[in-house]
Amino acid sequence: MPGPAAEGAAPAHLPDAPASRLWRRLPASWTPYVQLARLDRPAGWQLLLAPCLSSVCLAAIRRLETPNYLLLALFFVGAVAMRGAGSTFNDLIDRKIDAQVARTAGRPLPSGRVSPRNAAIFMAVQALAGLAVLLSLNGFAIRLGLLSLVPVAIYPFLKRFTSWPQAALGLAFSWGALMGWAAQAGGLAAPAYWLYASCIAWTIGYDTIYAIQDRGDDVAAGVKSTALLFGDNVQLAVALFYLASVLCAEAALVTAGAGVVAHIGLVAFALHLARQIRRLDDADEAEALKLFRSNGLAGFILFAGLLGENLLFYLVR
Repeated sequence: MPGPAAEGAAPAHLPDAPASRLWRRLPASWTPYVQLARLDRPAGWQLLLAPCLSSVCLAAIRRLETPNYLLLALFFVGAVAMRGAGSTFNDLIDRKIDAQVARTAGRPLPSGRVSPRNAAIFMAVQALAGLAVLLSLNGFAIRLGLLSLVPVAIYPFLKRFTSWPQAALGLAFSWGALMGWAAQAGGLAAPAYWLYASCIAWTIGYDTIYAIQDRGDDVAAGVKSTALLFGDNVQLAVALFYLASVLCAEAALVTAGAGVVAHIGLVAFALHLARQIRRLDDADEAEALKLFRSNGLAGFILFAGLLGENLLFYLVR
């Protein structure tokens, strides 16, 4: 795969990526691939990973056992790899639309710094890394993981036809809530479905916040989003989705038999979401990006409560 140096100079960072000295220390030829994989935007893999980790711990609570810590490590590798593969696929599909949006015009594909062929090769390499993680799981989890390719594949196309692409993203990004349980328990149960529903509602909420940045450009490009659909009521809509997320998470904890420590984590998660809603100003694009990024922490708050419950069980058993 020829280096991007032959395909154009790479900017230090993109508008929606936090400035980081880490990536600037890498060879310049690597930068476009770092950007394709969204390694410079860690919120994405964090949001993909958190449901996996929470689900593993929730299954362990239900089964009165300690979580498989190797699974937690494997899901970290898988989340980073599949986030990168999915983002590269999304950029391949959307490269013409991205060229019309100020925030995304500098991305490697629309800017011409990486060719579609090289991007496809890079996507395949990341997907193979994710596949290696998947094949290390039990048979049920492998089959379930393969099903996740359906929402991943359809998501990039929906913004052309419906105002609800965020719902498809929710189906894809929340799949870890099923995968973690399946990997720990070898099947699925009601708490996993409740956690999946919670994560879908959460994803629709935070991705609506993210889409606030692009409303003007989306109209010009002829694509749709929930941020455009909700208009002046976007703050109320996000609040309702966040409320649904908290209620479904509570149902997951109750049906799994979770105790006080897990519920403390849920309360902290709910307070974090409430803080986002209070700060949400749908006319402030910079604030919307900050609030979106903060959800990386929100997901790990819920996970921390569940892991704390697991550790408490280990200490007192």
